Amino acid sequence: MLTIFAPSGSALRKIDGAAAATPSHGAIWIDMVNPAPAEDREVEQLVGIAVPTREEMQEIEISSRLYVENGARYMTAILMCGSESDTPRTTPVTFILADHRLVTVRYDSPRPFAMVEAKLARSCAPGINGEGVLLELLEAIIDRCADILERAGADVDGVSREIFEPEGAARTGHAKRYSDILIAIGREGDLTSKVRESLVSIGRVVTFVVAEADNAKWSKERRAQLKTMQRDVASLSDHATYLSGKITFVLDAMLGVVNLEQNNIIKLFSVMAVVLMPPTLIASIYGMNFRAMPELDWPHGYPAALVAMVFAAIGPYLFFKWKKWL
Repeated sequence: MLTIFAPSGSALRKIDGAAAATPSHGAIWIDMVNPAPAEDREVEQLVGIAVPTREEMQEIEISSRLYVENGARYMTAILMCGSESDTPRTTPVTFILADHRLVTVRYDSPRPFAMVEAKLARSCAPGINGEGVLLELLEAIIDRCADILERAGADVDGVSREIFEPEGAARTGHAKRYSDILIAIGREGDLTSKVRESLVSIGRVVTFVVAEADNAKWSKERRAQLKTMQRDVASLSDHATYLSGKITFVLDAMLGVVNLEQNNIIKLFSVMAVVLMPPTLIASIYGMNFRAMPELDWPHGYPAALVAMVFAAIGPYLFFKWKKWL
């Protein structure tokens, strides 16, 4: 799908690429979502650039993600998608700046694109061009990463409280509760790692744009905005690293709690085996049925054996309590 945005007064006017035979030359932003080969050729003829394929966008070398070709600047970043779902994912998005136009190529729908589209449809700065739209997108992406990290931090705090400060019956613990906690920790760890990956790629894009802005003599305001983005990305990367360490700590604590529960269960079975061992010995002795055993002819022999077995069981239990092993 091809969507074109052109200035119209104090906002950007959206033009559906399917409804326009040829994109308007006044377009400053061309958004390509799952582009067809015909749309690739159409944009290439309009802007004079080569649109990268999906396979090229997925390459991990820096030289394949950040480069200049025929005067156009190509920047590919990894963005978050579906962060609020059970299956968060990342997707490569390519930003191309050429002749003050911005071309974006993507195969998913990161939320910052819809947010920037709605914002610029309401109002935009006078004389906005492709560079201005790129800065709006980068700022929205960084803000989105910050929101995801804040939510992940709150979720990790909730999991931590559930581990260290369980309420009511949860203090005893059971397999289902532990399984749910481990699944939650795994999800937050996966989400945080994907946000870190996105922040690293965005940081490289911002650094690349800063260098290009210095060479192209961008306005002081835009260069200051890029410097602020660099600081935000650095601080968010540090926070993501801290959050990853906290998730690792919570995971270790959860595994420690599980091991403690297992040890308590094993200890209980061990104590029960030791407590029942003396009564079993007594019962085994009187189960031999030897003729010379005097207790067989004693009228009180059976109750005496039962009493002996009870005391034989109570003795080890009291000894364990005295040693504080229970």
